[in-house]
Amino acid sequence: MSEDFKVFIDDFVDFLNAQESSIVKMKAQIEKLLGSRIWTWNPDKIVWLKTEGWKGEYEKSSDVNNAEFKALLTDLADHKGSLIRDGFFYWTFKNGSTIGRKRKAKA
Repeated sequence: MSEDFKVFIDDFVDFLNAQESSIVKMKAQIEKLLGSRIWTWNPDKIVWLKTEGWKGEYEKSSDVNNAEFKALLTDLADHKGSLIRDGFFYWTFKNGSTIGRKRKAKA
């Protein structure tokens, strides 16, 4: 692969990342204007690894190159590090680049 092609690919990936960021922000603005919740991420498109913690089983992800993961991380930051969606509790680990999720217990 030529050096020019590598530079082109790097520039194109940067362009796509900028577009992705703009789309996430626009969806958030639509949500504010409409007053309803529009999720900008799909948890099924994120790679989750089952693991065991001192409070039991949960799933975690560090899928940082995934657009859905980035959108979820942004949502978590907007909600002070945790949120609930479709029966799952999501949270951000202290390192800021790992997300955990656990199915909420039914009351």
